[in-house]
Amino acid sequence: FSTVKAEEFPDHLSGSLLRLGRSIDLYQHHFPGKTDIDRLMALMADAVDEGKIRAVGVSNYSAAQMRRAHAALSKRGIPLASNQVEYSLLKRSAEVNGVMEACREMGVTLIAYSPLASGMLSGKYSGGERARGRRRFMPNFSRKGREAAKPVIELLRTIGASHGKTPSQVALRWLIENPVVLPIPGAKNGAQAAENAGALSFALTESEVAALDIATQAWR
Repeated sequence: FSTVKAEEFPDHLSGSLLRLGRSIDLYQHHFPGKTDIDRLMALMADAVDEGKIRAVGVSNYSAAQMRRAHAALSKRGIPLASNQVEYSLLKRSAEVNGVMEACREMGVTLIAYSPLASGMLSGKYSGGERARGRRRFMPNFSRKGREAAKPVIELLRTIGASHGKTPSQVALRWLIENPVVLPIPGAKNGAQAAENAGALSFALTESEVAALDIATQAWR
């Protein structure tokens, strides 16, 4: 991934290729800012043609910026593979700002980062455990935020109990049920990685998905 300007892209790509010692499967440009998207996509398309990268993605692009990137790549016969944005039960703005709609329309994968809302959806903080580090400054971890999320956590627990799953696994599964979305949960150790993987071994019913949708309307 990269946050470079268009004119900086070739040098940054060369550095990445040298460090990795191989081609890049997915190169994502993060935070477009004032970047010349048309120029950057042309350079990334050149890199695809040269076999340096296999797929082009973006991150934190708005719907309009996505469409511009998609149009620029389409001129070269290259698809826009992904847009990586924050998306979870407690961060559903992608559903109302046009990003999700654009992903569906153009066949782009929405890669959901912070799919567990920085751990809030694990239920760890609903029992009174105090947030540390940067979490202390996040709205979801304020007293008001924790109180607002309690009914959601309880619903995750209730649904999880019927499947033998944890709140985290249910929250991840809600994302996986959407064919447009690919969540990328973090894992600090093997146990957390194994728990994340447990979201792949069951499915939510339509009524369970709907219940979670309704319970988290305030976070759209």
